[in-house]
Amino acid sequence: MGKFIITQRINNEYQFNLKAGNGEIILTSEGYVQKASCQKGIESIKVNSQDLSRYDRRVAKNGKDYFVLKARNGEIIGNSQMYNSKSGLENGIASVKANAPTAEIVDETLKK
Repeated sequence: MGKFIITQRINNEYQFNLKAGNGEIILTSEGYVQKASCQKGIESIKVNSQDLSRYDRRVAKNGKDYFVLKARNGEIIGNSQMYNSKSGLENGIASVKANAPTAEIVDETLKK
């Protein structure tokens, strides 16, 4: 089962990573000033991850494939890791689709 892990960056912004059941990070958010905004970002991922038209497949300057997940308004809400192949990228999208809707939310900022 997947997990959304909320953490706080050095600059005090909040972010989340979506991890697959094997612990691998499959999606990373932008930084959020407020934790409530970060939590709304997670809810947006849960909804938008089910719509294949929200995934934008891209190629980085280093030639590696990656994807971004966009909200209905076109704003990027998550970035994938870099993949060595298009099939790896497609597997990453499938993993986000499978894990995001039911992923538990773990708030690591509460441990401080």
